Amino acid sequence: EVQLVESGGGLVQAGGSLRLSCAASGFTFDDYAIAWFRQAPGKEREGVSCISSSEGSTYSADSVKGRFTISSDNAKNTVYLQMNSLKPEDTAVYYCARTRLCSVFKYDYWGQGTQVTVSS
Repeated sequence: EVQLVESGGGLVQAGGSLRLSCAASGFTFDDYAIAWFRQAPGKEREGVSCISSSEGSTYSADSVKGRFTISSDNAKNTVYLQMNSLKPEDTAVYYCARTRLCSVFKYDYWGQGTQVTVSS
């Protein structure tokens, strides 16, 4: 059974940092890319970042470039999202999702999400 489990969310002050984790199981981790999304109340879901071992590349939205860093530990089947210099507008539920390649925008499995709240 494919599973993606996010963790690491919480409440942080503006300017602070959090590291989110997405633990994957039930599939060959190296064969897939993992993307992070977020959705704030009343807003559309937004793609944040993606990492692909097979493509050897990462992608990040302009809104988080220079502040968020995506990485993976293939030995642990886990993808991380290091979030620095957090802003109140980063407040959202963050989800990870599986895709074949970051350049293919089709996602077949999603995690349950983890809440990130940034106070001003």
